[in-house]
Amino acid sequence: MNPSPDTIAEHLNHYPELAEQAKDWRHHFATDALSGKVILITGAGDGLGAATAKTYASFGATVILLGKTREKLEAVNDWISKNTSTQPVIVPCDLETLDLETAGNLADSIGDAFGTLDGIVHHASRLGPRAPLAHYPNDEWQKVMQINVNAVFLLNHALFSLLDASNRACVIHTSSSVGREGRAYWGAYAASKFALEGLSQVLADETEVAGRIKVFSVNPGGTRTAMRRDAYPLEDPLSLPTPEARMELFLLLQSPVDEGGETVEFVTGQQLDCRDWQGNVQRA
Repeated sequence: MNPSPDTIAEHLNHYPELAEQAKDWRHHFATDALSGKVILITGAGDGLGAATAKTYASFGATVILLGKTREKLEAVNDWISKNTSTQPVIVPCDLETLDLETAGNLADSIGDAFGTLDGIVHHASRLGPRAPLAHYPNDEWQKVMQINVNAVFLLNHALFSLLDASNRACVIHTSSSVGREGRAYWGAYAASKFALEGLSQVLADETEVAGRIKVFSVNPGGTRTAMRRDAYPLEDPLSLPTPEARMELFLLLQSPVDEGGETVEFVTGQQLDCRDWQGNVQRA
């Protein structure tokens, strides 16, 4: 039987921010739920990316930390190396300049080191200016689209064979409320998240029959991150949940659990929202 939330919280005493959240988790994860899995996380230097990396490593995954700023990646790397039994890998990479050759080289390196890849979590994102479309700067539009859409496609494309070699791989695209219902002045960010939702649905449909790759889009909702602060500078960040408050869903997507003789698993292709996902869950 998988351990209770209280036991999980005790397992996470090295990560008090997550341990506090785990006490209220709905599902019972084995403390080694991700052991043997290799998962790439973009935007891993801070915010949701860092929290996801630390959470996955705490449950046994080998995490590949991809981000723009080496110093931030090194801080996450050092924390994981000190507090878990896993050894992460750092990949400094500016997604604004990512091309197919660079993505291919990354795939070769991961293939040589691990043979397969069990998951990707696409957290990296660029907000861009909050401006009406009629006055939106073209150079900013291109940068937002490159990081939020093109780079995601390139990574999925280059790493597909490694994902397909896994017994069960999971690709998570981090979306936004404005990527599901357009809103004035969100410009390229909203448009890019709409595109990301489409990319996610197409990939899910293309991989559904084989069943080896699960694909989801997840809207984390308002969360205490630097991007949220940039988008809402007058908002009190303490009024928002921490990234750790969103981690149960990100963990469950990578590691379905068995409870009461039934596997808690999601149907591939779902659009999920961290704030209400339990009421919307469907059994596979």
